[in-house]
Amino acid sequence: MGANQSRTAAQALVDQLLIHGVKHAFCVPGESYLPVLDALRDSGIVMTVCRQEGGMAMMAEAVGKATGRPGVCFVTRGPGATNAAAGVHIAYQDSTPMVLFVGQVKRRFKGRDSWQELDYKQVFGGVAKWATEIDDPDRVPEIVARAFHVAMSGRPGPVVVALPQDVLSLPSVSIDAPRVTAPETAPLPADMARLQALLAAAKRPLAILGGSRWDEASRAAMHRFAERFDLPVATSHRRTGLFDARHPNYAGELGLSPNPKLIERIKGSDLLMVIGGRLGDVPSQTYSLIDIPTPQMTMVHVFPDAEELGRVYQPALPIHASPAGFAVALAALSPPAVIPWRGEREQAQADYRAWSEVPTQQPGDVNLGEVMVWLRDHLPGDAILCNGAGNYAAWINRYNRNSALTGHIAPTSGSMGYGFPAAVAMKRLYPDRPVVALAGDGDFLMTGQEFAVAVQYALPIVVIVADNGIYGTIRMHQERDFPGRVSATDLVNPDFAAYARAFGGFGVTVEKTADFEAAFRAAQASGVPAIVHVKIDPDAIMPGTTLSKIRETALAKG
Repeated sequence: MGANQSRTAAQALVDQLLIHGVKHAFCVPGESYLPVLDALRDSGIVMTVCRQEGGMAMMAEAVGKATGRPGVCFVTRGPGATNAAAGVHIAYQDSTPMVLFVGQVKRRFKGRDSWQELDYKQVFGGVAKWATEIDDPDRVPEIVARAFHVAMSGRPGPVVVALPQDVLSLPSVSIDAPRVTAPETAPLPADMARLQALLAAAKRPLAILGGSRWDEASRAAMHRFAERFDLPVATSHRRTGLFDARHPNYAGELGLSPNPKLIERIKGSDLLMVIGGRLGDVPSQTYSLIDIPTPQMTMVHVFPDAEELGRVYQPALPIHASPAGFAVALAALSPPAVIPWRGEREQAQADYRAWSEVPTQQPGDVNLGEVMVWLRDHLPGDAILCNGAGNYAAWINRYNRNSALTGHIAPTSGSMGYGFPAAVAMKRLYPDRPVVALAGDGDFLMTGQEFAVAVQYALPIVVIVADNGIYGTIRMHQERDFPGRVSATDLVNPDFAAYARAFGGFGVTVEKTADFEAAFRAAQASGVPAIVHVKIDPDAIMPGTTLSKIRETALAKG
């Protein structure tokens, strides 16, 4: 497109969003960027107005996680920006493309510590891939295009763009930038020849899939590769969508409290292929699973950002490639005529099934494992499950069998409050798919005000709030390290079913496992946002142990 002399900088910005394929955006309105709100009004971009910037940023992050294109959100200056930092941090740790636009004080006021002024480059410099400010209305297309490029390229992440209030109303004589597509890096032929040789020499190979930048094509290619090589495949922490959990080659999730048999399998492998992920402290079991810097097994590390390769682990074969580029190259590899590890895949699958099939016994009248298994067996294959952080998620990690790429949306960073905002974003993005959010009591109330957003936009999400009256994860660590000395972990909670009804939604309380099915079906049938308030015994802290056992063990150690 040629130069356009009739539009403002704000209009030019919205034009760029349309060029880059933005269909949804999230905001908490502010006077600092009113011209952008006005330009968005007739743009066709679906806006979701939120109640607090933290939840809003989590919604945008969830869109980036699900689509691979940057989730977009707008906040006002100062407190609006700092509230949004929670979502920016998730995007950074989870390698999710996201662009946060922040209102800024007028240019002539900068440097005076004027009302709600922040230096956004300084504030977000350590948690965003790039933080910048648009001071020239004619550079709007250039900077927005660069923001999208940085957010999606290499290891994806968040970009923060500040918008000085006075710039937005100025005329912009600018040329639209073309739509940005992230470059896909592919392995060299020598890399794949080396990988072929490593596979030919292997006796117990295993693949671990993680990270972002996957799509349906690369996922399907990984399935085909696993089938041809009869290869066990695990997924990293909260990346279960990268491989069908119902597939016979699936070996389980390598996250918090993983299957001990999976840990043994990884330690006993002679060829470990880490594809797309960083293998950070959670999947590496606090860096105890694999020797640093030189792994005890032959390690192949495939990652789209060259700077990550060798940063923690020194792999025998580092491959600088995106999942899409690597997946295409896998088709050229040939399995051995006689596969030496024949039977390993069957055993890995059997170990996973034995670990995740039957819920463990739990104290109290509600067994969260049985609830999770019921959901697993009754939700359709296209359902989307969202959650935040808390010990309740241990039952999801163990018993959920996700079969869709976008079937489980959760923060690898372990951020509380994420699940419900993510569910709002998913229902906006995929209105025809069932969306269920699971949250703990403390977790839900971090962003529970966003229930009003679900009601405002008539989003029939079902939220399951597991209420044990404590900050369970912290209490678990507290009982381990300071047994019997409870401090700052007790909660007094509202009636969550009444909370839902107060907003105009549906609410129901479950105090026995047998009552869950009817309550959940009633929530679905209501056609409005719903909360199923599930009361669980605080002693039921994990699928494999209880708070009282943790306390007894700690006391016995003295």
